[in-house]
Amino acid sequence: MELRRLGRSPLQVPPLCFGCNIFGWTVDEATSFTLLDALLEHGINFLDTADVYSRWAPGHQGGESEAIIGRWMKARGNRDRIILATKVGMDMGEGRVGLKAGYIAQAVEASLKRLQTDYIDLYQSHKDDPETPQEETLGAYAKLIEAGKVRVVGASNFSAERLSEALRLAETKGLPRYESLQPEYNLYERSVFEGPLEQVCRENEVGVIPFFSLAAGFLTGKYRSEADYAKSPRGERSIPRYMNERGMKILAALDEIAVAKGTEPAAVALAWLMAKPAVTAPIASATSLKQLETLVAATRLALSPDDMARLDATGP
Repeated sequence: MELRRLGRSPLQVPPLCFGCNIFGWTVDEATSFTLLDALLEHGINFLDTADVYSRWAPGHQGGESEAIIGRWMKARGNRDRIILATKVGMDMGEGRVGLKAGYIAQAVEASLKRLQTDYIDLYQSHKDDPETPQEETLGAYAKLIEAGKVRVVGASNFSAERLSEALRLAETKGLPRYESLQPEYNLYERSVFEGPLEQVCRENEVGVIPFFSLAAGFLTGKYRSEADYAKSPRGERSIPRYMNERGMKILAALDEIAVAKGTEPAAVALAWLMAKPAVTAPIASATSLKQLETLVAATRLALSPDDMARLDATGP
């Protein structure tokens, strides 16, 4: 499988990152292991999780996804084959939130314990923390990198201005720079990333690993009416925003290209992202082996300039 360099870092990643927020939430541990085994067989070894996954589920405290990944890696003895990304900063309760140096030092130890590893390949600021000086946060990451607990750092949910500031600080103060950014970016939601944020990433060679790559599942084509919301635990909460004229226009374009290519709409939507010059690897999830096959198919799907133009024309 084609590998892509993540930012200016030494990390070489496949063109797809698997989103592990579903582990322990909508997917049980046994199924999680099955999916992870299949991913590795297909050469997809880039896994993205976070300490907060899946704190929102009833009875959960956060860390459920990390713990499942940790048990899988220990059972398989394959830590050295995995590019492991996790995040810090979202509210874990009891005041455990943000990007202050002291909290990062505690949070990384908790993540390492759950993951049953002594290092994290990509440690990411899950969201901006305007109450903490960015120099403090980057300084905390510098200590983790020096200690060998983290290889590379990245950011998620940052504005163009704050990402630019962090990159300037890294350069002028000799601190670790964010080598990646996780923005919301997909065929429907383009305004968050396209424009100033994309420009900052391209000018500074920051790798982009978009989340919500399939718009909470809308771009798979399985939601065509309100009656379809029940197809997923997040259907009624996440899908209504896409159920409009523009959403249907996008699905029509995906359907047309998918039929011509002999594939699924989801594969086309992901291939569109992979073909964008700024994007390193979109993040997507699957809850079954059948869905996983569609993700793998996306990594092998080449869209023509006409296909890209057809999809681009659905508008930002």
